[in-house]
Amino acid sequence: MTTTNKALSPFFDLKTDKNKQKYLDVYSRGIEILRLTALNKGTAFTEKERIELGFEGLLPPVVVTLDDQVTRLYTGFTDQTSDIAKYQFLRAVQERNEVLFYALISKYLEEMMPIIYTPTVGKAVQQYSSLYRSPRGLTFTADNIERADAIVNNYPWNDVRMIVATDSSAILGIGDQGHGGLAISIGKLALYTAGGGLSPFNTLAVDLDVGTDREDLRSDPGYLGVREKRLTGDAYFKVLDQFVDAVQKRWPKAIIQWEDFAKDIAFTVLERYKDKLPSFNDDIQGTGAVVLAGLLSACKIKGEALADQKIVVVGAGAGGVGVAKVIQDGLVRKGLTREQARKQMFIMDEFGLVVEGISPDEYKKPIMQFSDTYKSWEIDGKIPSLMEVIQQAKPTILLGLTGVSGLFTQDVIEAMAQNNDTPIIFPLSNPTSNVEAIPEDIYQWCANAGTGDAIVASGSPFSDVVSNGKTYTIGQGNNAFIFPGLGFASVLGECSKITDSMIIESAYALADYTAEHYLQDHSQNHLQDKKIYPPIADLQAVSMFITKRVLDLMIEEGIATKKDIQQSDINALIRENSWKAEYLPFVAA
Repeated sequence: MTTTNKALSPFFDLKTDKNKQKYLDVYSRGIEILRLTALNKGTAFTEKERIELGFEGLLPPVVVTLDDQVTRLYTGFTDQTSDIAKYQFLRAVQERNEVLFYALISKYLEEMMPIIYTPTVGKAVQQYSSLYRSPRGLTFTADNIERADAIVNNYPWNDVRMIVATDSSAILGIGDQGHGGLAISIGKLALYTAGGGLSPFNTLAVDLDVGTDREDLRSDPGYLGVREKRLTGDAYFKVLDQFVDAVQKRWPKAIIQWEDFAKDIAFTVLERYKDKLPSFNDDIQGTGAVVLAGLLSACKIKGEALADQKIVVVGAGAGGVGVAKVIQDGLVRKGLTREQARKQMFIMDEFGLVVEGISPDEYKKPIMQFSDTYKSWEIDGKIPSLMEVIQQAKPTILLGLTGVSGLFTQDVIEAMAQNNDTPIIFPLSNPTSNVEAIPEDIYQWCANAGTGDAIVASGSPFSDVVSNGKTYTIGQGNNAFIFPGLGFASVLGECSKITDSMIIESAYALADYTAEHYLQDHSQNHLQDKKIYPPIADLQAVSMFITKRVLDLMIEEGIATKKDIQQSDINALIRENSWKAEYLPFVAA
């Protein structure tokens, strides 16, 4: 038997025998193995493994299969009486047995994704301190950042390739959550593995606990995070700079996904580090890519071109501006000039239309509307309101990224429907309680206005809607369709940076997957049975499709630095490196 790579951890190493069969060379012994989530097989350990590794007699005598364990745990999962109880059940499985956790959620991904990710993860974030049971990931603070090099060396995985890091300042639509945001990083990484094929032993969840501006958290005796106001300015970036430096020293091939940073800092963080190490912001770029993909699919259903649409984006935070930027790039890819693309997009913040020369926010500058665009409109104030934009510009697309529940009122939806036979309306805010409008209401209000149909997608999962005798599947514009494939491609190709072209390619790949699998039948004039996003059950297939497309682009553009990747069979490379939830044989080292 021969070693194929550097030891993955102090506890085990992945090796391959002369027949190319993988196994684990195990350095631990006895009960320690049963306490290590990465090694524990529970009742699936063979008799030989129990004897050779020194824990015979510590388990029930019957040896079961991984499938048997999954079946038993699924029964336990369904017995839970609330979503948060189901979340805690799954997290407990993960902290006992990593392989079993991924075998379980991979088999029931469509059912369990709303538990481990949005919307239930939002509740888990809010209750993080009271729900806390087991440590996972790393936490950096102003008090420990001087020891960042030692902290990264405390982490047991020697080949980290993907890090999801948050400062918890803008979690979903629920804002500053302090230390609780670590649950978001944990959930994202679970989808990198279950959906994207990335080994969990190449990942790291990070909380950059720079304090919280919420007095209720700071004064809560049960709160587990830093009980100080949030750092700003140089003190804030000192923490991030030293964190990034420590990561580069220990894991030079690691990629960082910046997660849930507030709008006033998200763009600055992305710009500061994007050329220092491969990194991206999922709220800005991942959200933009998944929305662009949905719009491409919606336009295909309507038989129209994206370049002919007029688009309103309501919400000018990190997500809204990120979406607007990516759509703008998509319009330019379709042949428009940058100026033409800007003129067809109307970005709204809490004050009204975001206008060049009026809005003071620098990060909004690339997506600001020109003031002469509305010089002939009759408006009440200095800048147009949402309703005035809808009435005057007559947009075909309305996107919500505000986190404001019910913002898309009946008047707003009916105004959209009066301008279009089939308006495209995406209320995308998470969690479900923050959505701008309920899909069922959107269809009803469009019917009230006399339109024949609408194309609706949301950020969180919604049940099918029956309207006018037709059943509509509500597409879920979930970032999970983008980031696992984008990230896995970046890891496999060992990219030098994550570029805008990679983001756009992932969007077009998702749209092409949807068209190939769900939009082939153009014989129907109505929209039922037409999917603008694949079902969550397709997540693994979607991720592999995107991985291939992005890897091809990386090679073409010279972004992939992995040795000899130009000569690789990309499909074979993806298959060989996709981690599977399976028990490997153990050998005592």
